[in-house]
This record gives sequence, C-alpha cells and structure tokens, in this order.
Amino acid sequence: MKKLINAPESVLVDAMAGLAAVHPELRVDPEQRIITRAEGPRAGKVALVSGGGSGHEPLHGGFVGYGMLDGACPGEIFTSPVPDQILAAAKATDGGAGALFIVKNYTGDVMNFQLAEELAGDEGITARGVLVNDDVAVRDSTYTAGRRGTGATVFVEKIAGALAERDAPLDEVADVATRVNDASRSFAVALTACTVPASGRPGFDLPEDEIEIGVGIHGEPGRERGKLRSAAELVELAMDAILEDLPLAAGERTILLVNGLGGTPLIELYLVAGEVAKILGGRRVEIAASLVGNYVTSLDMAGVSISVCRADDQLLDLWAAPVQTPALRWGR
Repeated sequence: MKKLINAPESVLVDAMAGLAAVHPELRVDPEQRIITRAEGPRAGKVALVSGGGSGHEPLHGGFVGYGMLDGACPGEIFTSPVPDQILAAAKATDGGAGALFIVKNYTGDVMNFQLAEELAGDEGITARGVLVNDDVAVRDSTYTAGRRGTGATVFVEKIAGALAERDAPLDEVADVATRVNDASRSFAVALTACTVPASGRPGFDLPEDEIEIGVGIHGEPGRERGKLRSAAELVELAMDAILEDLPLAAGERTILLVNGLGGTPLIELYLVAGEVAKILGGRRVEIAASLVGNYVTSLDMAGVSISVCRADDQLLDLWAAPVQTPALRWGR
C-alpha cells in the first residue's frame, strides 16, 4: 500500500487539520469531529446537517457552506458518525428553526441519526431526517436495508440547502429534500477495488479483465461481476437500469451527475458524460444542468457513478441558486 498518510489511525484527524488550514470559512473541531460554518448559525434558518464515514470526500465536509450544509459529521473511514457527534453538529448550527438531517441509507447511519434526532429533541432542537436511497443497483446489501444512498446526496444537499437559505420552514425544506430523492436514481461501476488505510490492501479481489457492476460507495458488490467492456456498453447498462426505474418522457428535464469514485481521470468522466447525453438525447430528454467530477468518492477506487434527477422549474431554480463551499461554488 502506498498512501500519503502519517499513520492509518490518524488519517481523519490529520485530514481535518488540513481542511482547517486552507478553509478559514469553516470551523473544524477535531475533538468533537464536526465541521460547521465559521460565521455560526443564522437566526431563523433551518440547519442542514449530514455526515457518514470518511473516504467519500468531498462528501460531506466539502459541502459545508452557503447554499448547502451548515454542519457535517465525518466518521472514521467507511464508519458512521456516532449520535453524540451528530448532536454536537446540530447544537453548533442551531438557529432556532430546527435541523434537517440528510442521511444515506446505510444501517449504521440510519440508526445513529435517528438516535441523534431523539437527543436533539431533548435539547429543544426539532430535528427531522430525510433518507437518501437512490441506488438502483440493489434493493438490499450487506450494508443496507433497501437501496443505498449514493450520488443523489449531492442533489439533496444542494437543493434543500438553497431553500433553507431562503428561510423556508423545516417542513418545506424536508419536503423538497424528499422530493429530490424520489426523483433521483443512480448506478455505479467499479474498475478497481479501493484500499482502506487500516487494512492496507484492496477491499476485494478483482481480476484485471473484470469489473464490478452496480458497486456501492464502500466497494460492496452490486448486481454482478463481469468482463471489462467499452464505456458505451457500460453506460448503456447503467442507463437501462436507471431509466427502467425512472421512466423519462420526451421533453422532460434532468440534472445529471457523472461522478468519479476517486481514481478515474476526468477525461474518462467526460467521455462517459457524452455517452449519457447520447442516450438521453435519443429520448429527447434535456440535460438542464450537470456536474462532472469527483463528488462522492470511494477512496482510490477507479470507476464511475451516474445519477439522474428529474427536475421541474422549482428544482432547477434551487439548483442554480448561489453556493459557496470548498467543493461546489457558483453564483456568489
């Protein structure tokens, strides 16, 4: 294993120190292991809090800032944050209007965020959770009960974050977050396994001529293992799964995320985006907005995930609203 680390057990704390050093607009607390906006909470604004295991950067700490999250709780690599950690983030971001917890559908995350909701209530903070479960590759896996939460997390955090900046009440922010999740589907393909620093070896064995089809963001298996094939064939396979579950009619508009898993060159991601555009264009479905790059990664895994969100005027307006975070910024 070759990694730019000091020691496997200090990766998270060391990375948080680096984040603090280069992003003074963030308040990074390595003791409580939370990341919040440096200016603190704004009275009357719903606080958006998310989190999960580290190793998926820039998710979630890279999305803390104006127009997206108020707080993030990074767990250890691929390990859920604990309830007290989530509660600390809720208290640090509380502006009196309640907190929305954005939770990817993994068993540990769901359980710990639910416990944190109860703890927040005991502290006088009204908290609601919204589940992200966009992955159409599987309905159940060893990591989840139901579909996994993957790339659509970016859609949910951005769109709900924009509405929260407009001082919408908690119920409205939660409703739009739920609507975005319901309108989104994702599918991923891995070309290589990722290497967790603590283990020092790839998470699974993948022969040189094979790929994992429908992989999760922790490297967990999906639908099948198959032979390497062309990008066009892989995109067709992924889009068939997405469009089977999210039928899109001619004239509909979408937001597209072509997301690298950590070890894929940008030139390949744009190639994939072109293949997706061909398929959607053939159905006369418009790509009204898009992102191409690394947003929800799996350490050093080579591969790609494709996420599609059916979008109306309100969702597109909120997507285009100003955002200023370490990993996403426009319009401000």
